[in-house]
Amino acid sequence: MIAPQDAGSEPADVAVIGAGVVGSAIARLLSGYQLDVTLLDARDDVGDGTSKANTAILHTGFDAAPGTLESRLVAEGYHLLKDYADRTGIPYEPTGAVLVAWDAEQLAALPGLREKAERNGYRETEIIDADEVYRRIPALGPGALGGLTVPDESIICTWTATLALATDAVNRGARLRRAHRVSSVRRESEYTVLHTNAGEVRARWVVNAAGLGSDTIDALFGFDRFQLHPRRGELLVYDKQARSLVDPIVLPVPSKLGKGVLISPTIYGNVMLGPTAEDREDREDSSTSADGFAFLRDKGERIMPALLDEEVTASYAGLRAASNLGDYLIEVDDRQRYAVAGGIRSTGLTSSMAVAEYLVDQLGKAGLRLTERTALPAPPRMPNIGEAGLRPYADAERIARDPEYGTVTCFCERVTRGEIRDALHSTIPPRDLGGLRRRTRAMNGRCQGFYCGATVTGMLAEAINEEPADAPANEEESR
Repeated sequence: MIAPQDAGSEPADVAVIGAGVVGSAIARLLSGYQLDVTLLDARDDVGDGTSKANTAILHTGFDAAPGTLESRLVAEGYHLLKDYADRTGIPYEPTGAVLVAWDAEQLAALPGLREKAERNGYRETEIIDADEVYRRIPALGPGALGGLTVPDESIICTWTATLALATDAVNRGARLRRAHRVSSVRRESEYTVLHTNAGEVRARWVVNAAGLGSDTIDALFGFDRFQLHPRRGELLVYDKQARSLVDPIVLPVPSKLGKGVLISPTIYGNVMLGPTAEDREDREDSSTSADGFAFLRDKGERIMPALLDEEVTASYAGLRAASNLGDYLIEVDDRQRYAVAGGIRSTGLTSSMAVAEYLVDQLGKAGLRLTERTALPAPPRMPNIGEAGLRPYADAERIARDPEYGTVTCFCERVTRGEIRDALHSTIPPRDLGGLRRRTRAMNGRCQGFYCGATVTGMLAEAINEEPADAPANEEESR
């Protein structure tokens, strides 16, 4: 179980604000050096903000703006995250993608998109005619004129990616403090004091990787260099019976209005339609809407009418950080010993590990002493919740060793009692049902917890009640 942090601990060498995929990647990398690292997040779980609700695509970076920092880091991050997934068991599948042109204007744009990909260092795209498009995607609606293939686009589990990076950081010695919302800062001679709703956190250096809140944190340090607003993206998730309709990711040809609506398989065996793109004011409102549902069904009817005959398992919305900048903002202020990774859009999942390398290099140049640790624990091996690999319920050898892996609790998603038990006693255990769902897929299926909800809720409550009574609820570190 998690041990409490000492109340009178010394200031951290570095405090990383934001335990999404980017902040967790930064904390993991910093913890590979002889540094005392603290990772904070306003929410009750890692990856519970922007990182948890996106299209979950591992991008090649073929369509990024050439010459930008984003383009460079997405291309580098693709290989870094793919290699890390291989080492840790983060589920991903190299499905490939096809951009489909539906009119003459979109068809004429394909050569420019191929040239753009080549300028970004990706030379594997191919323009194909309508016959080839339909050979690859037979269920596509009528009227496609051609397409552009992107064979190395992949789908990935964003939940497991963030959790793996954060777990790695904690195993390397980082302190994780959940439910610590930073409200103000005070600079003292040797360190910065971060005032949070759960007490003060002191650090000699501060890294702002607060996602949708990164501009707000930046302002606390006296800057006014970028502004963010939430862009809501709603998605529909179709039942696993629809999976045979979609093999490669079906992408729209981008326009001046944005990237548009896609259809993609998911790592969990479903099919996803979306997202919408609606600018909002409320940074916490991730609700879905009837208008969004109608908009997506209208788009889906054009792209793949057969998909609309399938059952919708779930709908959800994510809030993306829409920036007034045309690129990532990754800078270090050596005077305040403060760094920001801001304006990181939806490509941040793919670029996360490259962002970490770039930012930590800048920190070293600004004066942070980076001395590598002589020995590091092996990367964590994450539970497989994807359909491409062997799941516990089907693993006879594993069940023979521990029958709990043969006791299915959530029948829709085939989640076993052993998996739920493991998640509840992991390095970073969930504190609510949302966190448990992201770790196991329990209650994410057709019945949305109607059958297994009581059992799963009971196991969560029992595990929470087992925590030591004197353990601060918002502070934790590995033993």
